[in-house]
Amino acid sequence: MEGPESTESGSVAVTTTTKGLSAEAERRRTFAVISHPDAGKSTLTEALALHAKKISEAGAVHGKAGRKSTVSDWMEMEKARGISVSSTALQFNYHSSETPDEQINVINLVDTPGHSDFSEDTYRVLTAVDAAVMLIDAAKGLEPQTLKLFQVCRHRGIPVITVINKWDRPGQTPLELLDEISERIGLTPTPLYWPVGIAGDFRGLLRRGEDGEAREYVRFTRTAGGAKIAPEEVMDADAALAKEGSEWETAAEESELLSATGQDHDQEMFLAGQTSPVIFASAMLNFGVRQILDTLVELAPPPRGREDLSGKPREVTDPFSAVVFKVQAGMDTAHRDRLAFMRIVSGVFERGMVVTHAQTGKPFTTKYAQTVFGRERSTVESAFPGDVVGLVNATALAPGHTLYTEKKVEFPPIPSFAPEHFSILRAESAGKYKQFRRAVDQLDSEGVVQILRNDIRGDASPVMAAVGPMQFEVVAARMKAEFNVEAKMEPLGYALARRTDAASEVELNRQRGVEVFTRSDGVLLALVSDKWRLQYIQKELPDLTLEPLVAAAD
Repeated sequence: MEGPESTESGSVAVTTTTKGLSAEAERRRTFAVISHPDAGKSTLTEALALHAKKISEAGAVHGKAGRKSTVSDWMEMEKARGISVSSTALQFNYHSSETPDEQINVINLVDTPGHSDFSEDTYRVLTAVDAAVMLIDAAKGLEPQTLKLFQVCRHRGIPVITVINKWDRPGQTPLELLDEISERIGLTPTPLYWPVGIAGDFRGLLRRGEDGEAREYVRFTRTAGGAKIAPEEVMDADAALAKEGSEWETAAEESELLSATGQDHDQEMFLAGQTSPVIFASAMLNFGVRQILDTLVELAPPPRGREDLSGKPREVTDPFSAVVFKVQAGMDTAHRDRLAFMRIVSGVFERGMVVTHAQTGKPFTTKYAQTVFGRERSTVESAFPGDVVGLVNATALAPGHTLYTEKKVEFPPIPSFAPEHFSILRAESAGKYKQFRRAVDQLDSEGVVQILRNDIRGDASPVMAAVGPMQFEVVAARMKAEFNVEAKMEPLGYALARRTDAASEVELNRQRGVEVFTRSDGVLLALVSDKWRLQYIQKELPDLTLEPLVAAAD
C-alpha cells in the first residue's frame, strides 16, 4: 500500500498506508461463539452488545412471556423455538478498560447455530474468525456439540477462550469443571477470573494475578431481569474479605491451588492452542460480560495473513482480498435481497470498488456494501482486515469464493460436510412451479442444503441432502415465508453419500439400493441405502469409484 490517501472508518479517520493499515488490523478482533444448544449463546451475544453500548436494553431467553427475542435471532423459526439456526454477524466498537483511552477496538462477532444439524454453517463461520469463545453450561459441563466444535477449532488452529456460563444457577463446582475440560479435550484451563460464591450464589469475580494472587474483587449487583448492565464495585482483597468472609477465603485458596498446578495464563501457550483462559459469567444477569470483552481485546489475536491455494500467505498489508463464508437471503422482508458475507483478509475495502471474482475471473462491483447488526444494516464506506461486510444481491458469490484486486489470489475452498439425511422436495401446487424453482436455487446457493438432481426425478422433484433433518424444516419455513410456496417433503431411503464418476455411474444405477445424482457444483454423488449395501458393492465391484466425502473437521 503506497500513498497517504485517507478514508473514514466509523468516526475514526484512517490512512491507507502500510503503517495505517497494520494499525487498523491490530485494533480488530473477529471471533465466534460456539456451544451446545441452550448454553446461552445468543443471550451472551446480546449481553456483549449491551456492554459495548450498541443496544440500550437486552432481550432475554426466548419463550418468556413479554420478553424480547435476541437481536441475533431474526428468523421466525428461531424466535419460536428459542434456538439459533443461522449464523449472524454483529459489528460494534468497544473501548476496553485495559487499553489506552484513545484506542477503540472494532469487534466483529459472528454468532453461530448451536444445534448439531447446522454444523456445516458453524464450520463456515470458523473459517472466517481469529478466535472462538467456547461457552459451557455450569450445570451440564462439556456437551457433545461443544466437543465437536472445539475439535474444529483445534484443527484450524483457532485459539479458544472458555466462558463458564449460568453461574447464577446451581451447577458443578468450578474445580470439577476445570478437570472435565482438561481430561476430555486435553486443553489446560487457565482461569483469569475465579467465582466468589458457589454456582447458584454468584456474588462476583476474583481477578487473578501472577502466581494466583488475588489482584482485586469485582462485585456485581443485579438489575431487573438482567436488562441493563450490572453495576460493578471493585475492591481490594482486604475489603473483599470483610464483605464476603469465607466465600472470599475459599475463592482465594482455590486460586492459589490453580497456580500450584500450573494453571496460570501463558500467552504463547494460549495462541498455540495448548491452554484456554477461563472466565465465569452469567449472560442472563450480565455478570462477567465486561471481563469477557476485555479479555478478547487483550488476549485474542488480531487479523493475520492467510495462506492461499498454493500455500503462500496473503499478508494483511497486501492489496485487497476477501473470502465469502456465508450467503443469506430473507433477512429483509421488505426487499427480499441476498447478502454474501465476506471476511476481509487483506488491504482496504472501499464501497464501489471493482474487484475480481477469482472463481470466474470476472469483475465484480461492490456498490451495495453493508455492515450488519443482527437484522439491522448500515451502508459501509470502508473496511479493513478482520471486518465482515455484507454484499447485497451478489448472486454470483457462494461460500468459499475469493474476491481480490491487483495481484491474483485464490483461497482454499470451504469443504462440504458429508450429508446423512435425504428428502425429496416438491411444490404442493403445480401452479407455483416457477417460485418453487427460484426458492430451490436460492437455498442451494446459500448452502442451506445440498440440492441433488438426476434425469429420472427431474427438476420438479430434486433431492435435498443435509447433515441434520432440521435443515429440511428451515427449507420449508423459508420457502413459505420468502417465496409463498408450500413445500412437500418425502424422506428418501438412503443413509450414505459417496463421490463417484461418470465411468461408474451406469453400473451403480443398476445396483439395488443405489441412485446417482449430480450436485449443483457438478460433483456426482452415489446415494446408498446402508453401509452393508456399500460394503457388498465395494467387494463385488471393486473398480467402481465410491469415495468418502471427508467431513471438514477430519
